[in-house]
Amino acid sequence: MVNGAVQKPAENGPESAVVRALGNRSIVLVGMMGAGKSSIGRRLAARLGIPFIDADAEIESAAGMTIPEIFDKHGEPYFRAGEARVIARLLDGGPQVLATGGGSLMDAQTRALIGISMSCSSEPNAATTARWRRKSKTCCRYASLFMLRRTSLFNRAMNHTTT
Repeated sequence: MVNGAVQKPAENGPESAVVRALGNRSIVLVGMMGAGKSSIGRRLAARLGIPFIDADAEIESAAGMTIPEIFDKHGEPYFRAGEARVIARLLDGGPQVLATGGGSLMDAQTRALIGISMSCSSEPNAATTARWRRKSKTCCRYASLFMLRRTSLFNRAMNHTTT
């Protein structure tokens, strides 16, 4: 889902050089809910004059249900398989800024497709925890497990690049 109008940067500015260097690739932002992926992604996309895509919104659209509903009805493995398919499809649509959920790096094939990514992170605090609770009981149920598994993956992925 493209959020907001896309404005092209000046042809000779640094932003247009970044877009030219991207070619058909995407800038991929990963991180936990509330880490700032969407806020940063929208601003970055606007500055570069390329679309911003939220992978979670695309997953929900493709599934016809919310992410917590997918987890509750089908479980995490089913969700991850669908997430991998959607992200693979979205990565063919660059250049763009693509925000993905923190679990997207858990799948080795998705990590390889993403290649270079930027991790958005924040310290867990009362506001983030409250947001998770409001968003879904599913998120709260899985939050500590996700944080443990993903922190290690983020650290490894941020040191991993593909060409």
